[in-house]
Amino acid sequence: MSQTSEPTATGADALRRQLAAAGQEHLLTYWEQLDDQHRSLLERQLAAIEWKRIPALVAEYVLKKPQLAGEGSIEPARCYRADGSNWDKAAYKAKGAGLIGAGRVAAFTVAGGQGSRLGYEGPKGCFPGAAVSNKPLFACLAEWIAAAQSRYCRDTHCAIPWYIMTSPLNHAATVRFFKENGYFGLKKHDVMFFTQGVMPSFDMETGKVLLDQTHMPAVSPDGHGGSIKALADSGALADMTRRGVEHLSYTQIDNPLVRVIDPAFIGLHAFAPDSSGEMSSKMCPKAGPDEKVGVICKVDGKTAVVEYSDMPAELSGAVGSDGRLKFEAGNIAVHVIGVKFLQKLALGGADGGIALPYHRAEKKVPFVDLATGQRVEPQKNNAVKLELFVFDALPLAEKSIVLETERVEEFAPIKNAEGADSPESCRRIQTRRAAKWLAAVGKGNLVPVRPDGEPDCTLELSPLHAMEADDLRPKTIKPIARGDEVIL
Repeated sequence: MSQTSEPTATGADALRRQLAAAGQEHLLTYWEQLDDQHRSLLERQLAAIEWKRIPALVAEYVLKKPQLAGEGSIEPARCYRADGSNWDKAAYKAKGAGLIGAGRVAAFTVAGGQGSRLGYEGPKGCFPGAAVSNKPLFACLAEWIAAAQSRYCRDTHCAIPWYIMTSPLNHAATVRFFKENGYFGLKKHDVMFFTQGVMPSFDMETGKVLLDQTHMPAVSPDGHGGSIKALADSGALADMTRRGVEHLSYTQIDNPLVRVIDPAFIGLHAFAPDSSGEMSSKMCPKAGPDEKVGVICKVDGKTAVVEYSDMPAELSGAVGSDGRLKFEAGNIAVHVIGVKFLQKLALGGADGGIALPYHRAEKKVPFVDLATGQRVEPQKNNAVKLELFVFDALPLAEKSIVLETERVEEFAPIKNAEGADSPESCRRIQTRRAAKWLAAVGKGNLVPVRPDGEPDCTLELSPLHAMEADDLRPKTIKPIARGDEVIL
């Protein structure tokens, strides 16, 4: 093992002192052997980590396992029903439309992932998401924003700005993709990109940060909850304040059916008497008690998400008098969040950090053996990774509401190459929604159907043509042949 020498640059001297105070000085073990380029790279990466917070995180999350979430009293969350049966849908939609038209609403998409699990090399947002045209996921969301802007901002000429969080791994490729595609019809100055933060990976036994290479610490994205700090650090929150934006519509990139801007949801969030306008959520009823999805509940009286693995089995399977699961509110990662609430959260921690808990995951992480300088590929879990989850902000809101949506209407994520949540399942759900909307306006007979009731075709419906079923009424749609692929 080589001896660590004192870095010569003033910036490196300060970094060395920070690392020593955090008990992580070993990360400079190979400093003396590095060339100037690799020294600079290591210095930049280490400088991006808040070392003053590391000792407390190691003590709380790495060297011990925190208590599981959901150990308080758990009750079902009250939900506003998708059909509007327990709320005035038209009235709240009008209120939300007013906020959009006044420039008080922006879109925010978490897009830091790569398409590796899909066999695609590049940002996941560049992966084909549309059922027939194969438009990329970014285009699917951009078209919804463009359609909402055309509909709700026509008279006010305001914009719906779009904030996109990338990762250090895909930031440059994402920005380049938007430039090459003319920002998908949106104005360049209304689209802002910024990267999420990273967290180091820790040795499970010692709490020491692992080296991925001699000039590079082992790090990973800090989770979608890190978006709150990233919004603040990047200047995005300041930009929203300058524009007069009050509410942020939060979505993730992998769901091409998501209603990026939903006036009814925004209106409920901002004006419902049981909402503080801080953070609201959408849910889809779980497909069954064993579906592996977090559940939106009331935990000790506050809205929260309980992970499926933490939910007691007797509660997961509990059924109400109406035959529905009592705990059916599956979390689909769609929220509306108040800008003032985000500002409060960004600096709300006891040590000046974000006011959210970390989640601990044990993983296999390759590392450099400091004794030999050789890179090791572990055969079993050797490290702890820490992530922040944005839904952990829900209990911090004074009052939080939950809106139900139908799976076929808004939830068709692309996460896996095959099976559930795959490109194929996404195409089927897109087709079902288009067929459902055609049936709603009396044109269901145009869609060929298989014996099992599924459409015998593939349909794609752009929000530029229809944001809801009623938009199809004036359209002239020809009968669709079996097996056809049709863009409506």
